[in-house]
Amino acid sequence: MRIAIDTGGTFTDCVFVRDGKLQILKVPSQPSMPEEAISSAVRQARKQFPPARIFTDDVGLDLICGTTVGTNALLERRGGRVALVTTAGFEDVLEIGRQARPKLYDFFVDKPEPLVPSRDRIGAKERLAWDGTVVEPLSKREVDRVLRRVRQSAPEAVAICFLFSFRNPNHEKKIAESLRHAGYLVSVSHEILPEFREYERTSTTVINAYLARTMSGYLRGIHNRARTAWYSGPRPKTASTQLRVHVMQSNGGIISAEKAAQAPVTTILSGPAGGVTGAAHAAQLAGLDKVITFDMGGTSTDVALLSSELRTTCESIAAGFPVAVPMLEIHTVGAGGGSIARFDRGGALRVGPQSAGATPGPICYGRGEEPTVTDAHAALGHFGQSGLLGGSFALDVARARRMMDKARGAFRSVEEFAEGILAVASAVMEKAIRVISVERGHDPRDYTLVAFGGAGGLHACALASALEMQGVLLPLFPGALSALGILRADVVREFSRTVLLAIPNANHPSAELSQLFRSLETDGNRTLRHEGFPPSKMRIERRLDMRYTGQAYELSVPAGGDFVNAFHRAHEQRYGYHDAKRPVEIVNLRVRATGITDKPRVAKIAKAVKSGKAHTAASLDCVLDGRRQTAALIDREQLRNGDSFAAPAVISEYSATTLVPAGWRAQVDAYGQILLTKSEKSRPHARKN
Repeated sequence: MRIAIDTGGTFTDCVFVRDGKLQILKVPSQPSMPEEAISSAVRQARKQFPPARIFTDDVGLDLICGTTVGTNALLERRGGRVALVTTAGFEDVLEIGRQARPKLYDFFVDKPEPLVPSRDRIGAKERLAWDGTVVEPLSKREVDRVLRRVRQSAPEAVAICFLFSFRNPNHEKKIAESLRHAGYLVSVSHEILPEFREYERTSTTVINAYLARTMSGYLRGIHNRARTAWYSGPRPKTASTQLRVHVMQSNGGIISAEKAAQAPVTTILSGPAGGVTGAAHAAQLAGLDKVITFDMGGTSTDVALLSSELRTTCESIAAGFPVAVPMLEIHTVGAGGGSIARFDRGGALRVGPQSAGATPGPICYGRGEEPTVTDAHAALGHFGQSGLLGGSFALDVARARRMMDKARGAFRSVEEFAEGILAVASAVMEKAIRVISVERGHDPRDYTLVAFGGAGGLHACALASALEMQGVLLPLFPGALSALGILRADVVREFSRTVLLAIPNANHPSAELSQLFRSLETDGNRTLRHEGFPPSKMRIERRLDMRYTGQAYELSVPAGGDFVNAFHRAHEQRYGYHDAKRPVEIVNLRVRATGITDKPRVAKIAKAVKSGKAHTAASLDCVLDGRRQTAALIDREQLRNGDSFAAPAVISEYSATTLVPAGWRAQVDAYGQILLTKSEKSRPHARKN
């Protein structure tokens, strides 16, 4: 049995297959103890299966989790105490950084305090040259001295990062062996990130050590609670109690819980990455190759741009610190359904990044006291009187209206206040989409918006209209698409190496380059075999990080074919120019090793019987586009292949609600996905080629 769970700020989503059909569950999140919400979801999923279906000799549970534990521990500074062992004289790399100012003209910006204070940074007397040759050996006496200093610091984990260890890791290995033998949790840079750039490598290794204790405890809690929830109750004495736990990574693949405990830095964007992989599959089913994903949950909104493939980056920032492991290119803003609306000192309306979360939640959930985006939708009648989760989660709309009336400030009515909240939230999300499209050389008018998350459908049409996009795609289970993406994810391991090679031939890698790739591929194949994948289920991809000689940063391109011209094209798109006569160098080699998992199939739905016009369940009196109007209430479960309907409409389903303003039209495809498009006459202007 495979169950995927995505832990969000407000709800924890669960997706599994029963009798060949995908099923979803949503339970309230418990931020103080996220593993308890996972246990609750597993317990509810178990009730969907008769005991005879679960407890057989050869059936266990494969639990795949997306988590925000690492992200939250980093943001809230709740990680473990870390000691940093580095080359003597370089103890302050974390504080010096790149000497770059976050805001060029702001003299009062506060940089985040380093995760390792100066008293816990230990310099070891050793030195390597740029090519890995030993300048100053690391003696046994020095290893013993470092061990004594670490004991004095009494850390929960130790990070080791020496100069040029990506060329020669022997000194790091000596220190790591001594510390591990002494019982310390150790993160070593040549194991985490064997690449150049001292600051980024040190920062990434320190973050890994900082999260190690927290992630290990969390994963143990998941394993124990999930085992109890799934295997409790009567069962045959010989029944299997096999439980495997996997964790979603930031790169769009999964790894075992054991590997995640060793490399927690790879899980910082765990949940959002599941949403992107799920959206990529939805776009594939719809035949779309250019999409922008829009994942609006209870706490934040995540956006990403996809053009036929998942896009990764090694230049991410988390909580103000650089993280150089591969991550999907996801941009996050603090605007979600639970984002709190407030007035600043100048009287301007602000929305987020503070969130009501699951506790106390929005006002309409019954306990919150500050107006949120969800309360604004409730006050405007967008949820009707049925509540959420198919009516099982009741909303107190009257309470929301009363408290919003007290907090509306200079706004003349609750409706005007609510519309102001939605306008501000939409502006924040529109800016986020521009960051990952316009600012990176992509025209959003060429793309379709894939809207998901519990609140994604409430804002999708407004955003697509403002950006003049092709349309909006509503995938299956939009409120749990991240969990579905996690369920479909493959096992992925990334391997890299800094080489700094000039290209002797414009179209063919040198023999040295091929040999280096083979070394990384051997590591990838060995790892996948250890995970139990046969050669037929393995896929190896090569990529190159390249730059013009003399540049400080590089772009990643596939290693096959004419990779030099591929780099020129990528440079043109990103920066607006390229120079075909300028020498090019290869900085890093990257190998992505993928173990292909068995994936649940999305079944086609029945065709519409007659005209294809969707059945209207009821009508809804609500405020859309600034005026009160009657909208058709569409029950998504009743839609059939080929059905269509015109706006205004509200699409209701278990995991989400979608607003379709006037001027839009909906069409249901063979898989039950809904494509929303705007009529030409309602567009602001026709695009000129």
